[in-house]
Amino acid sequence: MKVASTKLPTTMRAAQGRGYGKPKDMLNVMSDVKVPQLSDVSGKKRKDWAIIKTLTVAMAPGDCRVLSGKTSPLQGPDKFPYVPGGDVCGIIQELDENAPADLPFEVGDTVVAMFHDAPRGALGEYAPIHVTSACSKVPDNVNPVDAASLGSSGPAAIAIGDRIKEGDRVLILGAGGGVGSLVCQLARINGASYVVGVGRDPTRLEQKPLSVDKAVDYNEQDVFSMEEWQENQFDLIIDLASGGWLKLLEQSKTGNKSIVKTAREGGRYVTLTPDEPTFEAHSMWTVLKIFLFPALHRALYSRTTSRRRLPAYSYAIGLPSERTSLDRALTLMSEGKIAACIDPSGPFPLTTEGVIEAFELQESRHVKGKAVIQVADM
Repeated sequence: MKVASTKLPTTMRAAQGRGYGKPKDMLNVMSDVKVPQLSDVSGKKRKDWAIIKTLTVAMAPGDCRVLSGKTSPLQGPDKFPYVPGGDVCGIIQELDENAPADLPFEVGDTVVAMFHDAPRGALGEYAPIHVTSACSKVPDNVNPVDAASLGSSGPAAIAIGDRIKEGDRVLILGAGGGVGSLVCQLARINGASYVVGVGRDPTRLEQKPLSVDKAVDYNEQDVFSMEEWQENQFDLIIDLASGGWLKLLEQSKTGNKSIVKTAREGGRYVTLTPDEPTFEAHSMWTVLKIFLFPALHRALYSRTTSRRRLPAYSYAIGLPSERTSLDRALTLMSEGKIAACIDPSGPFPLTTEGVIEAFELQESRHVKGKAVIQVADM
């Protein structure tokens, strides 16, 4: 196996996070940042890593969370300054000599990788990537901007889409975001009979490639109280925006008819988010209190004592970290069955202003699909 292409430079242009805080206060782009080396990875772990020449980086909520310091003991960098960014597309420059022989790519191939452990290290001209988990070769007909958009959103959307059954009536909260834009498309592929999307831009949701049957602007209407769906209920609610379960719970206590079938009738509720879209977690105990304990409790009572009142609750904890889901998303894109949704204000340049703008857009939670930063000419 070829393990290196050309000798890497010693310094590069990269974004730097100087500390925890707001993007405008903590981010800048420097031209003398040390290029990452495989030797930076210790011992036996080195075989699982590669160095790429970065082409594009897609923003994700975790990028802003790390910079904010709200999960610093769990996801924060070992020291400052650090290179932010996690979901990345680039060209492999170097593999370890002991890299697994069955890797489906080699030096010179273009790959897309999801962050490993925490979203850090991607926003530079060169980046380290974990090649034995969610890292896939990019098909020739998928461009680097679109490929990067699938880094973590693709596997997440595949995991959610697999829960959609033939004939389901589906409501998607947060339909216009990075994961939601893909789930809208996967709903049709997986056989949904009727799809409603909720977001800030209903016109966009009804247009290709999302093409929902009906779109609701959450600023104008409360989807949970709409009579047309109380009479003709959904089989599945997919909540990518946070807070939907609390509304269903409140509704069940008042006796008002729900817009989703009960668990006894086959109704389901699936989410990737806790009750609040932003959170702080400075210990593993806090993480368990936010994510695991409420999810287990809700999954239990919605299937037992409350199965006549509520849909069956499921929390998709953790992003799929294996290569399979990312491969599936790339194949669907290559075949023209799903399309990337890139925020029209980008791709952003790898400049201080461009990186700050991309972070602030992500932080606003009003991204139309994915915000992408272009690092190199393509």
